[in-house]
Amino acid sequence: MRTLSLPAGGEMPVIGLGTWRMGEIAGRRAADVAAVREAIAMGYRLIDTAEMYGEGGAETVLGQAMAEALRAGDVRRQELFIVSKVYPHNASRRGTPEACERSLKRLGLDTIDLYLLHWRGSHPLRETVDAMQALVAKGRIARWGVSNFDTDDMEELARLVGSGPGCAANQVYLSLAERGPEFSLLPWLRENGMPLMAYSPIDQGALASDGALRELAARLGMSAAQLALAAVIARPGVAAIPKAVRSAHLQENLAAADLKLDAATLAELDRLHPPPRRKAPLAMI
Repeated sequence: MRTLSLPAGGEMPVIGLGTWRMGEIAGRRAADVAAVREAIAMGYRLIDTAEMYGEGGAETVLGQAMAEALRAGDVRRQELFIVSKVYPHNASRRGTPEACERSLKRLGLDTIDLYLLHWRGSHPLRETVDAMQALVAKGRIARWGVSNFDTDDMEELARLVGSGPGCAANQVYLSLAERGPEFSLLPWLRENGMPLMAYSPIDQGALASDGALRELAARLGMSAAQLALAAVIARPGVAAIPKAVRSAHLQENLAAADLKLDAATLAELDRLHPPPRRKAPLAMI
């Protein structure tokens, strides 16, 4: 699979698996674990979670699925790229490492590959940066980053980094129907060598039912969801982490990484879902 280079070193696949809403219902835990296991067996290597998802439930699901996959020899730990996030109210100088340790325990890992501040909260950003850099120094996380940060937030963050390890990525809402980050945020990230991780890249499944998109996708021999995903990762410096649990959707999403869209198709997509002409507040889900 195509990968993106990270500023702190290493690479990240352009398509991953999101785990939002997993681990919320005890009666569905076995099914959630099975879905992640199947995703790993299919070839998913980037998996995104957060302490917020199911109040740790999604991390527990992912931890069990990884443990089973590692025992079965389906994958090696170094092949996986695991992302988790700290709640803003936990993101103090002291609270960040405590939250990270809880996440590591639920995940059953010694190191999280990328640890993000989920969104800005009341704790000073300086404290969060210091805590993240300390976690890198201790080897508890390999890299740190942010989520739901707009251009002005990233500029402020850059001034705080100092000589320690810098921000590795920014995870935001980006899809064909929500292209706001393309106006100023995505160009800023590209200039600074940071990937953008697109969450909800199919608008929580809504784009799969978009009539015009389905018609265009049918002419191209793909599904509307695949076209929506391929369009997002066609943008340089962008990875996508759609959530899926059904086998067919997992396979469709993973296959989107290999789809190539020509200039005429991209122009038609711009006609159906125009790019932003002015700066707008960053959308969040």
